[in-house]
Amino acid sequence: MRYALFVIAAALTVLAGGRDRFDTWIAATDLPPLVQETSVEVLDRSGKLLRAYTVDGGRWRLDANVGTVDPTYLAMLIAYEDGRFYRHNGVDLTAMMRAVAQAIWHRRVVSGGSTLTMQVARLIEDSGTGHIQGKLRQMRVAWALERKLSKDQILDLYLTRAPFGGNIEGVAAATRLYFGKPPKRLTPSEAALLVTLPQSPETRRPDRFYQPALDARNRVIARMARKGIIPPEAIAVARSAPLPQRRADMPMLAAHLADRAIAEQPAAQIHRTTLDAGLQSKLQSLAKDAIRGHHAGLSVAILVADHRTGEVLASVGSAGYREGRGGAAYLDMTRAVRSPGSTLKPLIYGLAFDQGLAHPETIFDDRPMRFGDYAPQNFDGSFRGPLPLREALQQSLNIPAVALTDALGPAKLMSALRKAGANPVLPSGQAGLAVALGGVGLSLEDLVTLYGGLAQLGRPMTLHWREGPQKTTAHRLMAPRAAWQVADILGDLTPPPGAPRRTLAYKTGTSYGHRDAWAIGFDGALVVGVWMGRPDGTPVPGAFGGDLAAPILFSAYQRATNRPVPLPPAPTNTLRVAGNGLSPNLRVFIPRDRSVLPDPDAPKLVFPPKGAKLTAMPEGFFAKLQDGTPPFTWLANGAPVSVNPRSRQIILPELGEGFSKLTVIDAKGRSASTDFQITLRP
Repeated sequence: MRYALFVIAAALTVLAGGRDRFDTWIAATDLPPLVQETSVEVLDRSGKLLRAYTVDGGRWRLDANVGTVDPTYLAMLIAYEDGRFYRHNGVDLTAMMRAVAQAIWHRRVVSGGSTLTMQVARLIEDSGTGHIQGKLRQMRVAWALERKLSKDQILDLYLTRAPFGGNIEGVAAATRLYFGKPPKRLTPSEAALLVTLPQSPETRRPDRFYQPALDARNRVIARMARKGIIPPEAIAVARSAPLPQRRADMPMLAAHLADRAIAEQPAAQIHRTTLDAGLQSKLQSLAKDAIRGHHAGLSVAILVADHRTGEVLASVGSAGYREGRGGAAYLDMTRAVRSPGSTLKPLIYGLAFDQGLAHPETIFDDRPMRFGDYAPQNFDGSFRGPLPLREALQQSLNIPAVALTDALGPAKLMSALRKAGANPVLPSGQAGLAVALGGVGLSLEDLVTLYGGLAQLGRPMTLHWREGPQKTTAHRLMAPRAAWQVADILGDLTPPPGAPRRTLAYKTGTSYGHRDAWAIGFDGALVVGVWMGRPDGTPVPGAFGGDLAAPILFSAYQRATNRPVPLPPAPTNTLRVAGNGLSPNLRVFIPRDRSVLPDPDAPKLVFPPKGAKLTAMPEGFFAKLQDGTPPFTWLANGAPVSVNPRSRQIILPELGEGFSKLTVIDAKGRSASTDFQITLRP
């Protein structure tokens, strides 16, 4: 009896010692890094993938875990690969012995003995499966993993690293590239394909080996049906579902902004933005359509933001990133500094209204003027004469904008723009009157920021695209009444053909030499900006903001909203009167420090010359006019003369002896006069 007890004790001691040595051996296992490099992801406001980046070697490996994967797929994976996953400690000796017995009996491999944990060990060490030494190493690593990680953490490693053919690793990348969707919701057919692919990823790729992939998927479906994981009513549908015959494209939305996100925070793995993936996709398609058929090298940038929050909803940096329309396709033109053309004029008018220098109904005499050495011209080279500032802004006249800038002070204008959140760049380092007509550098982001401030009745809008709370140091742009007056003027502009009226307050602009075409607009919720041009800054002959950019502006706006939000009502202190109801100092704007220049296109009486002495003739006498715009009104000594109103050469009737005055007035209200003397024949 004592001998038996001694034998038992000795055996237990040996076993305990063996167990301790085994534990020590497992504890000493040198594990590879468990934190796996995964693709950097840029996400939209709801978590949808905008863009991902490959890891080393050009492989797609998106992060995945049990919480982000379809539960049915997980159930099928465990049932097919490792039914005792939650009961073994990394190595299923029962399954391994069964696999060996089956191989001996059938003289071929019938089933594998590797557990999911052993497969993870192979994946993280990138080791083979065909050698005994490699298998023993996988077993040791598997035992070590089970002691270090939870079952879900082991599954997470498998879901991230399992091979799915080509450069696809992990179930999240596989669902994106085979099915064009994330792994959260899969059909039984899709799940079955994903279960079988890692067993032979290169020979079961459906895009290259369709029939082997189909056969393997159907075997998984059959086994899952027997196990009751796929309900009977879904089996036929799953077996008849076709497999993808080509790989889908990984999402490539907001590519320029994604590059910017990574450049700003290179250590971040996930970048969450305020963008809307659906709107971003629509506007990228719009941008590609917009340049089709236009000049070579033409590009477009579009920016949409919610001015109530400052959140960027869509950012299109160019018409095509992947297409490689020259190196310029990779430039983010929402950030490029360009001449804004006439798009600064609403800000100039608003600041003038804010400071009490003018009112929308203030009359301005649009005529040739010189401000020191600067003599601006209107875009079309003509002048309109007296008109309200409301109409001057709607017609985008240059002389009134320069005169208001002169009254404000160019330096103060630049300071106001900076305080409101923009970053104007002055070519010479000093602000001059030319800034009113685009002689300053601004980006599309700057202009959207400024127009967002107008839409917010002068409150600053902090434009941002990264998710999370934002701090602002911007200041109010102008008083609410002044901002509302500008919006009211811009809201009355005629939209492009086919676009609805009174939905957007907007302004277009064209920079010097037709290098940039702009259109910026807003309603009660959104602010939208469009730039068109060549990224290299070369001219685009015939490019105008109204013709090129404005139609894209309205198209982008219509894609961004189904329910236009009206502009806010006028603030209570807004003065809404006709011109004669204004105070005397606001009825007419008199530019300071200016000299009136002769209008080169004004009518000129070349005959009879001033002071001439003419001999009376029975048939009357000849008069000749140069320049001016027909029709003309002729006055002789203050009385209308009935002649051809479009002719510049007329015969005047007998006027009688003595001094006479001849006056002509053209269609723009410009006049010319001459005095002469008529004598009788000797």
